[in-house]
Amino acid sequence: MILQACVEQRFDEPGEGVAVAKNSAFAEEFAFNIRTIFTNIESKIGEPSEIDQRDKYAGVCGLFVLHFHIFRSVDKKFYKSLLDICKKVPAVTLTSNIIWFPDTFLIAKVPAAAKLMDKKSVQGIRGQRDTFLQQRAQTLTKDVQSYYVFVTSWMMKMESILSKEQKSDKLAEDLNSRCNVFVQGILYAYSISTIIKTTMNMYMSMQRPMTKTSVKALCRLVELLKAVEHTFHRRSMVVADSVSHITQQLQSQALNSIGVAKKRVISDKKYSEQRLDVLSSLVLAENALSGPSTKERRLVVSLALCVGTQLKTFKDEELLPLQLVLKKLDLISELSERVKLQCDCSFLYWHRAVFPIYLDDVYDNAVDAARIHYMFSALRDSVPSMLHAKHMESCDQLLESYDKEIMNVVGMFDLTSMFLLNISDLYSHFFLLCKEIEKDLRLSVHTHLKLDDRNPFKVGMKDLAHFFSLKPIRFFNRFIHIKAYVTHYLDKTFYNLTTVALHDWATYSEMRNLATQRYGLTMTEAYLPSQTLEQGLDVLEIMRNIHVFVSRYLYNLNNQVNFTYQFLRKKFYIFSQFMYDEHIKSRLIKDIRFFRETKDQSDQKYPFERAEKFNRGIRKLGITPDGQSYLDQFRQLISQIGNAMGYVRMIRSGGLHCCSSAIRFVPDLEDIVNFEELVKEEGLSEETQRAASILDSVLGDLTSNSAEGTEYFKMLVAVFAPEFRSAKNMHLRNFYMIVPPLTVNFVEHSISCKEKLNKKNKTGAAFTDDGFAMGVAYILKLLDQYLEFDSLHWFQAVRDKYKKEMSAVVKEQNVQSASQDEKLLQTMNLTQKRLDIYLQEFELLHFSLSSARIFFRADKTAAEEIQEKKDKDQAAKAGGPSDGSTPADAASK
Repeated sequence: MILQACVEQRFDEPGEGVAVAKNSAFAEEFAFNIRTIFTNIESKIGEPSEIDQRDKYAGVCGLFVLHFHIFRSVDKKFYKSLLDICKKVPAVTLTSNIIWFPDTFLIAKVPAAAKLMDKKSVQGIRGQRDTFLQQRAQTLTKDVQSYYVFVTSWMMKMESILSKEQKSDKLAEDLNSRCNVFVQGILYAYSISTIIKTTMNMYMSMQRPMTKTSVKALCRLVELLKAVEHTFHRRSMVVADSVSHITQQLQSQALNSIGVAKKRVISDKKYSEQRLDVLSSLVLAENALSGPSTKERRLVVSLALCVGTQLKTFKDEELLPLQLVLKKLDLISELSERVKLQCDCSFLYWHRAVFPIYLDDVYDNAVDAARIHYMFSALRDSVPSMLHAKHMESCDQLLESYDKEIMNVVGMFDLTSMFLLNISDLYSHFFLLCKEIEKDLRLSVHTHLKLDDRNPFKVGMKDLAHFFSLKPIRFFNRFIHIKAYVTHYLDKTFYNLTTVALHDWATYSEMRNLATQRYGLTMTEAYLPSQTLEQGLDVLEIMRNIHVFVSRYLYNLNNQVNFTYQFLRKKFYIFSQFMYDEHIKSRLIKDIRFFRETKDQSDQKYPFERAEKFNRGIRKLGITPDGQSYLDQFRQLISQIGNAMGYVRMIRSGGLHCCSSAIRFVPDLEDIVNFEELVKEEGLSEETQRAASILDSVLGDLTSNSAEGTEYFKMLVAVFAPEFRSAKNMHLRNFYMIVPPLTVNFVEHSISCKEKLNKKNKTGAAFTDDGFAMGVAYILKLLDQYLEFDSLHWFQAVRDKYKKEMSAVVKEQNVQSASQDEKLLQTMNLTQKRLDIYLQEFELLHFSLSSARIFFRADKTAAEEIQEKKDKDQAAKAGGPSDGSTPADAASK
């Protein structure tokens, strides 16, 4: 309506001003310029180099209508040429979802020319729209593939060109290549944007159904469009720096071309006002190009050259390069505005119906799930337009409505149901992705049941792990974190189901571990009491129901010992492999031979230097990626074995503590009276007799439970010792010789852990690790090598070594104190402090090892224990004790 009011107004006022409608010169010039503009844009419409020709085509059609309304004359041939463009461009998107059909416009606004055309031609032009859509539907998938290759190649060029440093000798060449890459990006963005807008708007305007394949293809193009924008944005700092240099280079090229033409004009001695005007316009263009490349200056250059290019001041081979340079200058100077304009996807607001299909496609093709960031970025482009809405009281209402609509779609369809973090109770149902992950974890954990076919070659399986590598997606004022949501869902589900069925705790623990391994989810431990399948009590259950435990103690600690046995069996297999290794075995045999040969010279002490040399030599065999040697791993193995023993001791100590607390009011456990008999003798009531009987039963249970089954360490020694001491495990008998290097390794590790306590990053920090001492004591007992180890006098050798070094440092300090060299004294103080720390750690280890040996009766050898057992058996057969005590004493014991 605005255009119609404009073109239909009266341009001639009787008796006032210059005549317009009857001005033939003006009419001819007007028509000539329209044809010239049309000729320039006609050849470029539909070409890869097209940038804004469609908008200019709409402008030409508008000028043609204006010409017709002013002068009432029609150039039929030119009119037909305008309509012929409709075969290539059936519609032009003016903005968002506003689409303009040039044939409809020209026929309606220039009816005089339309009457001159036959109906078949008019219908044929309109039929081109359906043909265009059919062809587009067929070629859309191929177009997407082509543009995918083009855009990804362009992105790689951008990264490579902008990443490398500019060389001074190739500066012009580098700027030229950057300029071409920037312009190519804008051209790709324009082409992709045009395809999306034209196709979507034509389908909507003509009310034609769109296939899912077409929708997916168009959404892919939207992603490519945003990928171009994000590439410019990601490298915006370098791009901005390059733009300033490129504009200077283009201005310099334009000035050189204008300078050549200017010299040509000056060299012509013939004077005329026309030449003066041309020369003035060239000088004006030079002045405009000599400053910053603003929009106004570039407009002045364009107007000046309209005059300056007359009188053949430029040759044909000079004019075209100049026009190309100025076109590049326009694009580069407005690069950020052009990128923002061409990559604007606000039109998607009017095509929200495609979003559910897109989400289905993302879910089905999880491998490239990261592309969803581009789509949400495109959906956000509608916000600036909404902020200028005038048809509602507040634009916030429109934004909220749009937000809810998108989130409703997200909540209704597959993948993105999980996006709805803290949005509304409406979306609290379980979503497909969460269910898929949970189902996969369950089936994987229960593969032994063979519930269904899990062969990926027969059953299509999706790798959903790609969703969890996505960064949080920004949409409006929230971040949508898929990984966090699914993790929360699984944590909540596993916790709730474990509380319902406590015996399933192990299954859900496996599912948590599998979720971490397979999907990288950081799961939260449920911290629920873990039960065994035999329904036995555990430590947490004892603590929680202590009153029930002490009164009805029927717990069998052999369960705990049995699990420890299974664990130790696996660890000892690794232990045996390490000791059997040729590198280890040969070194130990060499050390044993050396000690036997030199023990008289070394005062029966194993040299500290040999242990250090062994420790260093093992590192040469190789280290793990985290910097651990084979000896470090062996030390950890022994610590794990010792920790297992410590666990058994802790369980037994806890049980004994509970029992002793319950019976602490019984005066003498060795002489407990029978309350039932005493009550009967006194002739008390039956209720009292029954209560006395229950009391006797409780006291009997507590007494027996506190006295029996205390030899669990002995049990774990007895079960492994025969195998360790057998002839086929001869290689294990070298173990006592590896203990000194192990202690050196342990002390270094312990000091390192303690030093981390004072650091900000406390990963790996610890102040104690008595599991190592426990493990060494246990293995020495299994191998019956306490005497062999004691023969090394290892800790005495360590003590002597450090005291000797400390004495040397003290003497050196006394000598150097006179020289008053502060740095040297400071170094000596640090050395003495380090020696004190190492000696203290060795002493602590010695004490811990001595304490641990008590648990395994280190005072007796295997032969002495066997003899003691024989004596006991003989004494039992003879009916008397073996230690010389009387039968009455034995009975009381």
